[in-house]
Parts: sequence; structure tokens; C-alpha cells
Amino acid sequence: MTASTNELPTDATSHEGPETVPGLDRKDRILALLAGDLRALPIAAGLIVLGLFFASQSAPFLTSRNLSNLIVQSVVTGIIALGLIFVLLLGEIDLSVAATSGATAVFMAKLVVDQGLSVWLAVGGGVLAGLLIGAVVGFWITRFDVPSFVVTLGAGLILGGVQLLLLPATGRYNLLGTGVDKIADTYIVGVGSWLVWLVAVASLAALRYSSYRRKLTHGLASSLVRDVLLPVAMLGVLTAVLVWVLNGYRGIPMPVIVFAVLLSVAGFFVTETAFGVHLYAVGGSGEAALRAGINVPRVKITSFALAGALAAIAGIIAASRILGVSVSSGGGVGGGTLLLDSIAAAVIGGVSLFGGRGRVSGALLGALIIGTVSNGLNLMGVDTQVKYIVTGSLLVLAVTLDCYIQRQTSTGGR
Repeated sequence: MTASTNELPTDATSHEGPETVPGLDRKDRILALLAGDLRALPIAAGLIVLGLFFASQSAPFLTSRNLSNLIVQSVVTGIIALGLIFVLLLGEIDLSVAATSGATAVFMAKLVVDQGLSVWLAVGGGVLAGLLIGAVVGFWITRFDVPSFVVTLGAGLILGGVQLLLLPATGRYNLLGTGVDKIADTYIVGVGSWLVWLVAVASLAALRYSSYRRKLTHGLASSLVRDVLLPVAMLGVLTAVLVWVLNGYRGIPMPVIVFAVLLSVAGFFVTETAFGVHLYAVGGSGEAALRAGINVPRVKITSFALAGALAAIAGIIAASRILGVSVSSGGGVGGGTLLLDSIAAAVIGGVSLFGGRGRVSGALLGALIIGTVSNGLNLMGVDTQVKYIVTGSLLVLAVTLDCYIQRQTSTGGR
């Protein structure tokens, strides 16, 4: 029997909420909620604590200009993390996404500078290249049944070499004045920014209400206040404050709007379509998904393709921000910690490494955690090695918490 679009993802399919399941003590109910509906709560609380700490240590932290820079810096990591979520929900991993972002950004720059293509054709070519790279990686993994860890590690090395081959002898393409630079340097301010805010809140309300109606249809525990009104009101207030703060500088940066659109589209497909149902089903149990008639190879290939396309978008935005591409772009030579930061953002955002559990909003929360730590430590004048230690520690703690919740919820907390 095949899954339908009206079914719910496996992380939200219990016909009874944790608070109503008999035999669960308080600890079990809390763990069940942390594994599902309240997974974002400790992450949001941690983000607030980090913000207050860095604000107390550095006066410029809460200025409009710095918060704008922090959010834009988080976008690249967040978009790559968003792509990784599709893969992680399957219980797989993609270690080539940073390299994909670098190679596709260089490919895009080559189309603009050397071939004279228009900006949008070149950007489209770069995103298409990322999509194809991800699809090939996914096909290889499913066709030859090779661990994704090995295939994507090798693909990352290959793409690093391709990136070097695509670069000119100078090792850099300058994008200043090509039009690509306008992507990151465009801001929506004033009335336009509030229209963007209104559309964002309305989109969330529509998505949450659709989910609420679907729960009612299937007889699942649901509440209009808890599932729709409260989250929409909270997001509306928080984003309104954010828009007001950003308008104190230059307005809403275009990369932030791109990220918000991608989050909305991804959230829709994951929660409201058959693909999302299949994604969680395969992550929960690939064998059971096959028996249910789900085309598991197609789901995996599609997920890796989406991860590749999103990595390409992130790479193009990064290139626009720094006005060029070079050997250090993305996962290339000297590419820094982009891959680590992206994986950390997804995991810190509450996506399980075991597959089948997590939400796309985790990309936003995780990226903001990583961005806040990096930005705050920079303002404090902390050395780079300390930032590596802190980021690595956050990743270890997030994975440890995920493993603990996984063990406790799978054994009923006993």
C-alpha cells in the first residue's frame, strides 16, 4: 500500500500525543516532546542565552549593522544545512556539499566572466550543475549500494580538483560589476520590508493551518491555539522586531529573503506532499518503505539532487558577498569549516543523524546558533582556534543529545 499526500511524516504520526499515551511517566513525556513538537525549544532558548551573553560582552553585538551582517553570514551555512536535512532525514550523509558550493560558484563565475552569459543564465547554470552533481551522487549510492559517507567524501575530493581546473591562472574570478555582486548587495527597506514580513507570516499561517486540518481529518490530537495561533503569533512578533532592527541599517538583505523562500518551499514539500511522507518513511525504515511500495531509490536520488542544488545556491550567494570566487570558495583548498558548520547547523537544529526525525526549520535555528557563536567570538577578539573548539563542542553535544533521546524514546525511557 503506497503512502498518500494526506499522511503525516513519521515524526508526527502518533495518534495520541505524548501527554495522553498511557504508561508514560513525566520523564518519558518530556523526552517524547523533545523528540517531536518541542525539539526546537531548547535550541531557541540556547540562541537567546548566547545572544544575551555576547551582548553583555560586546556593545556592538546588538546594533542593527552587526545583526544584519550576522544574519547574512548565517545564510550560506543555513542554505547548505537545509539541503543536508533532506539527506539526513534518510539516515544518510553528504560530505560533498561544501565542495559542490565552491565548484558550482566557480562554474557560474566562468560563465559570466569568460563566456559573457547574463547573470541569471549563469546562476541558473550553476544551480543546474549542483542539481546534476547531487543526482549523480545519489544515483551512484543507490545503484551500487555504496555507503554515502564514502561516495560523498570521494565526490568532494573530485569537485575540489574540478574547481581548480575551472579557475583561471590567477586563481580567482572577480565578480565586481558583473551583476552577480547585486545579489548580496540588494536590500528591501521601508514599506517593502513590511510587505515581505506580511507575506512570510501569512505563508506560515497557511502552512500551519493546513497541517492542523490534516491532523483533524486523521483524528490526531490537535489544537488550533497550540498548532496555529501560538506559533504564528510568536514568529510574527519575533520577525517584526527583526524587520524593525534591520530597517535601522539598510533593510532586509536579499540573501535573507532567498533563504526564507527556500525554507517555506522546503517546508511545504516536506509536510504537505507525498515526497515528504516518503522521505520520513525511508528514514524511519527503508525496508518497510519498500514493502509499502515507495520508490526508495528515487527518493534518495531526489534528496541528494536537492542538496546539490541548494549547495549551489549557497555558493553563488557566498560569491556575491565576497565579490569573487577562488581556490578557497566552498570546499576547495583552504575552504575553511563550511562543511563542518553546515553539518553542525543541521544537527544542532534538531535533525537526527539516525534519520526519520527533524524539521526544515532546524536549518534556520542551527545556522543562527553557528552564526551567533562565530560573530560573537569575533567581536570579542577570540582566536580562530577557540572558535573551532566551540563549534566542534556544540556539534558533539548536539549529537550526544540526539543519541540520548533516540535511545530513551526507543526503549520507552527505561
